[in-house]
Amino acid sequence: MIVKRIFNPLKIARYLRAELTLSVGVSAAVYFLFQQGVAQVGLPFSIAAILGSALAIFVAFRNNSAYARWWEARTLWGGIVNNSRILLRQIIANADHAVATGKASPEHAAAFKTEMAYRQIAFAHALRLHLRQQPHGDDYRQLLSEQEVAALQGKQNIPNLLLQTQGIRIKEAMRTELLGPFDNISLEPTLAGFNNFQGSCERIKNTPLLRQYDFFTRLFLLVFMLLLPFCLIGDFAKMNIAALMPPVSVLISFVFATLGKVGEVNEDPFEHRITDVPMTAICNTIERDLREMLGQQALPAKMEARDGYLY
Repeated sequence: MIVKRIFNPLKIARYLRAELTLSVGVSAAVYFLFQQGVAQVGLPFSIAAILGSALAIFVAFRNNSAYARWWEARTLWGGIVNNSRILLRQIIANADHAVATGKASPEHAAAFKTEMAYRQIAFAHALRLHLRQQPHGDDYRQLLSEQEVAALQGKQNIPNLLLQTQGIRIKEAMRTELLGPFDNISLEPTLAGFNNFQGSCERIKNTPLLRQYDFFTRLFLLVFMLLLPFCLIGDFAKMNIAALMPPVSVLISFVFATLGKVGEVNEDPFEHRITDVPMTAICNTIERDLREMLGQQALPAKMEARDGYLY
């Protein structure tokens, strides 16, 4: 996620190399033809005006849709943060109650709370790697037992299996009276919320923005950049400033290309790019909060933005 307010124009230009190369080449060619006296080189400006209006509509729709996808993704991960805190709060309160009533030992309750918290942290890390399609390394395996790590080897949907284990452990704790017989009534909706959050994230990941909007936006942008110099040269020649046509044409093309690129990069928020939802930082927040709720003092360092980017 980009958090800085000022952008380097040269870095932006690198994202638009193809579009700018096309615009510069066509603008220079049209100006050269005009200088050679090719009178038929000009086109009515109304063509660019009409095409630009149609392009603006497509770009606006695509950008609004892309931002809606990005914001939904960020909202879902905000729900994962909140529900992780709620789940551990419920686990801690219920386990401590069992200790207070003499149904469980403090050691047994502490081990159960730590196990559930660590597995919840592991779920967040596993979901992040699952959505980014990255290999599951050592990001969370030290939080699980060796038997559980071995059981997850080669599995397709590790975060889903971690949630399944959470549910099984809650039922086992109820049988040993570490949790009360009715505690599952409050715990199950919280746990089910994680399945809903994961499913919604997978829907965004696996369902692209309608390809027809993407295709026609890129097509209209290409046609617009090709025709724009032809539509500008006549008016600039009438004002005796034909030499200004190429830079102005490139500038206008740069504006439209930048707007198109903004929608393109925002429509997929789980690709591990600088524009994505900062899942690594969110996982870091979840881990810090849950460890703190367990009473631990040595917390992981808070992840800060680097060079204006939060990952």
